[in-house]
Amino acid sequence: MVERVQKILSQWGVASRRRAEDMIVAGRVRLNGEIVTLGDKADPNCDRLEVDGKVIQPSQRPQLIYILMNKPTGVVCTCDDPQNRSIVLDLLPKALRHKTGIHPVGRLDINSSGALLLTNDGDLTLKLTHPRYHLPKTYEVWVKGHFPEEMLQQWREGVMLMGKKTLPAQVEVVRRCRQHTRLKVILTEGRNRQIRRIVQQLGFHVLRLHRTAIGSLVLSPPNENSLLSGHYRLLTPSEIAFLKHGTNFIVETEGKLIQ
Repeated sequence: MVERVQKILSQWGVASRRRAEDMIVAGRVRLNGEIVTLGDKADPNCDRLEVDGKVIQPSQRPQLIYILMNKPTGVVCTCDDPQNRSIVLDLLPKALRHKTGIHPVGRLDINSSGALLLTNDGDLTLKLTHPRYHLPKTYEVWVKGHFPEEMLQQWREGVMLMGKKTLPAQVEVVRRCRQHTRLKVILTEGRNRQIRRIVQQLGFHVLRLHRTAIGSLVLSPPNENSLLSGHYRLLTPSEIAFLKHGTNFIVETEGKLIQ
């Protein structure tokens, strides 16, 4: 079947769709000996595809893997790091780390911790990271000082970031003390360092940020053992089905959110 080259590479687990596009732009992919350009199509059953000089065979397509990890602070959400810092793939055993194409879905910054998905399913990565889909993500946020109610309400209604208003958020106080305010925040979008930037714009500072859930995937399920920092587990078939076909995705249509 003829498909765009970047889609084939993502389906084979070589890279996510976006990373595959970057590889194509960099001239690292060849089709029947010719350098591929964006938009080129191929039939993996009869065409010869090469990435960095290595021929990719359909028979070599790896088993699809879906992982939930509790990312510690100090670890980078990339597949490689030019600064030689610890990356999330370092937390996996070699048997998984060497599975072609495993990558983080979205990111948590180096100073944040918590729930992170990893997979070699490029199509799912594209779906979950597409701006059209708004998969709820739950965070515990420790803000320095007393975070007043009027600021909470501003956040709930949306604030302007880089010229665009954020989507409505669920924000509630879990605990207040003299030194900090602990919040529970549920977002349905994932702009770069969004929580930290909102808190800073409102005149405060994030002390700690921990993601506790991605949709219905939680680090501490009821009546089950919590996933410890730096540990991971494979998703269950029902959890994978939720990510692929779940009805909890919110789709943005003409600027409105519909369930």
